Amino acid sequence: MIKRLIIDAAYALQTSKSYQSKKHFFRNLLENNKYKYKKYVDIFMMTLIFASVAVLIREVKHPIHDYLFYFNSYVISIIFFIEYLLRFWIHSDISKIIINQAEHDSLLARKFDVLKAFNKILKVKASYVFSMTAIIDLLAVMPFFHELRLLRLFILFRVFKLFRYANSFQTLTSVLATKKFEFITLAIFASIVIFVSSVLIYVMEANNASSPIDTLFEAVYWSIVTISTVGYGDIVPVTYEGRIVALIVITSGIAVLAFTTSLVVSAFTEKLDEIKEVKTVEDITKLKHFYLLCGYESVAKDVAKKLAKRRNSIIILDEDESRVEDAKKDGFTALNYDPGKLESYKKLHINMQTQVKAVLCLRESDVANVYSALTIRSINKEVPILSLLIEESNRKKLQFAGINNIIYPQELVGLITKELVGQPVAFEVIHELRSEESNVHIAELAVTQRILESFSTVGNLGNKKFRVVLLGIYKHAHKRFYFNPLDDTFLENGDFLLVIGNKVFIKEFEKHLHTKVNNA
Repeated sequence: MIKRLIIDAAYALQTSKSYQSKKHFFRNLLENNKYKYKKYVDIFMMTLIFASVAVLIREVKHPIHDYLFYFNSYVISIIFFIEYLLRFWIHSDISKIIINQAEHDSLLARKFDVLKAFNKILKVKASYVFSMTAIIDLLAVMPFFHELRLLRLFILFRVFKLFRYANSFQTLTSVLATKKFEFITLAIFASIVIFVSSVLIYVMEANNASSPIDTLFEAVYWSIVTISTVGYGDIVPVTYEGRIVALIVITSGIAVLAFTTSLVVSAFTEKLDEIKEVKTVEDITKLKHFYLLCGYESVAKDVAKKLAKRRNSIIILDEDESRVEDAKKDGFTALNYDPGKLESYKKLHINMQTQVKAVLCLRESDVANVYSALTIRSINKEVPILSLLIEESNRKKLQFAGINNIIYPQELVGLITKELVGQPVAFEVIHELRSEESNVHIAELAVTQRILESFSTVGNLGNKKFRVVLLGIYKHAHKRFYFNPLDDTFLENGDFLLVIGNKVFIKEFEKHLHTKVNNA
């Protein structure tokens, strides 16, 4: 009967939406660094810690008001105790352990083993209770028992709780933990040196009336101060033998210090890229809107630079480390993630629906673009995706992958070729335009409603006065590009002017368009 009640209660808790949502809320609030409200809880708890320590310092030489005393001893302690209980609660799922044990026993045609289930629960909860962070949390509650004055000194343990709330402290701890074995080895070596030198200096100095070292404690104190290379000078050996011991300890201290420094530096060096990556991901999650570029090759570089000029936030994903480094050198936020793998987006912790303006698959490989698009569509069905098409035969594959807009560069090349057939000099011009050393640039200028108020036709633009050639116009309404349009061609909102000329002249022409509008 009791076993049945325990199992029913476990299933009730496991299937209760209210209970699970509350537990999920507190788990996010206390443990999830990505949760938007956690930082406010951390700031509040750190404020309590500093306030508590400030009160302790104040009352050393000055009487404090009763309300400060009760606030420090009772209110803060109760808040910390509630936090301790909440962390104890969310550390593991008791109901799930019971259900798993009951289903396991049922599968083996055995009766539900209550003791085994409770033993598992006890082990899981004990792993939290005896963890270092939980012990610090519990010690921080001790000042509640203010009648025992010694326990009030446990207020200082509240300072150690800062390690829980500050991400930088957590990062430092995780970095140093990678060298755990080396630090243990170093601690053992230092302990042996301290122990041996303490005994030696005590034997050499204790019977000398002029020596300041009279007790074993003083010998240990001298050894620790000396091996740490601090050297206060309050206790120094006076015998010849004692000074020899001092030389050995000083030399050992230099070795310990050098070894410690090298360990810390190597730990941070090994983890530096990982730390930078974590910081980059955190910064990305804070962005409201951005363009996601999959790949950073020639086309992607040009697109990224143009988007950046318009002050758009850009995130670049590429599995090739050299291309990622190129993107970073160009001033973009880039991660060495494969855009075709689901794990990459899980690491990012981004909301495709609200944060991503559009996904641009600009790899020079249709297969890579298809994989990227399929992966993104498995996460979100609505986010706009634009892709580069390399081979016309793969167009249907890209469409099937859920890509909204497909750009096929050969279509534009074909139009240019059609216009310039039999004109080899014209092809040389096109080649020169593509050269990075050329001062001639191709630019696209958007036709806005403000520009239409003063320029209704192509002939009104006045581009010739600025030595700018109008190559053609893309008519947004017709979805078609027209080369060398006639002067009486009407301009419409959303059209694009494709112009060629010196970069400075193009800038002046663009300024002329807007100046003309402003003066109209």
